[in-house]
Amino acid sequence: MTAAAEFIPVKVAVLTVSDTRTEATDTSGNLLVESVTGAGHEVTDKQISLDDVYQIRAIVSGWIASPEVEAILITGGTGFSGRDTTPEAVAPLFDKQIEGFGEVFRHISFNEIGTSTVQSRALGGLANNTVIFCMPGSTNACRTAWNGIIQQQLDATHKPCNFVKLITERRLSVDACETRG
Repeated sequence: MTAAAEFIPVKVAVLTVSDTRTEATDTSGNLLVESVTGAGHEVTDKQISLDDVYQIRAIVSGWIASPEVEAILITGGTGFSGRDTTPEAVAPLFDKQIEGFGEVFRHISFNEIGTSTVQSRALGGLANNTVIFCMPGSTNACRTAWNGIIQQQLDATHKPCNFVKLITERRLSVDACETRG
C-alpha cells in the first residue's frame, strides 16, 4: 500500500464506554475529539455508552454501516473487571483484526506504566472498511494510542502504509451505489 501525496480528512466517531462518565467528565473522549479535529479530521458523532455488550455493539454496528463514519475510536472497557466488555462487544463485528494495534500499544505503554500494560486488552480491527481502535479509558492511554499509532494510521501521507487507502476504497463504493440509486 503506498501513501497518498496529500492529506485526506477522515470521518471519525468516538465512543466512550463507561458506567460513570458524563459529557462533563469524559476527559478521554474529549481528548480524542480534540486530537481528531486538531489533526484535520472530522468528528461525525460522539457518544457515551454503559459498559454493556449489546449497547456497545448496537452503537458500533450502526457506525460500521454508516457512510458518515470511516473510523471509530473507542475508549474504555478494555480492562479485566467484571464490567469491562468492549473486546467481547466489538471483536465479533470485525471482518479482520489488526493484531498489531494491541501489540504496539502495549509496547509503547510499557515504557510509561511498566508491566501494568499487560492488563490492557486494547484491540483494533476492520469492519466494512471502517477502521476501529479500542483503547483503555484513561486519558493518558488515549493520548498514547493517538500519538503513538492512530494519528499516523489515519494520515494518508504516512509511509510506508496507513489505513486511509481502505477508507477511500469504501468511499468509492458508497459513491458508486449512490450514483446507481
